Amino acid sequence: MKVLDIVMLPFAAALVIIGAHVTMQHGVGASYPIFMFAVATLFWFLLRKKRREENEPAESELPKKKEKRKR
Repeated sequence: MKVLDIVMLPFAAALVIIGAHVTMQHGVGASYPIFMFAVATLFWFLLRKKRREENEPAESELPKKKEKRKR
């Protein structure tokens, strides 16, 4: 997992919290762009996660180590 992946999810959560605060202070119209940016960041995180899982070979496809026998 890269640093960007680690930062994106908490950033999206922070945007939701900020959006809720702006909604209480100024209304839904003022917070709409903040919520949309939070949703876009979450989708971007999920897209990166899905692509990373597709590019990594499954454990069953990896060659297995040969175990040494004790004599």
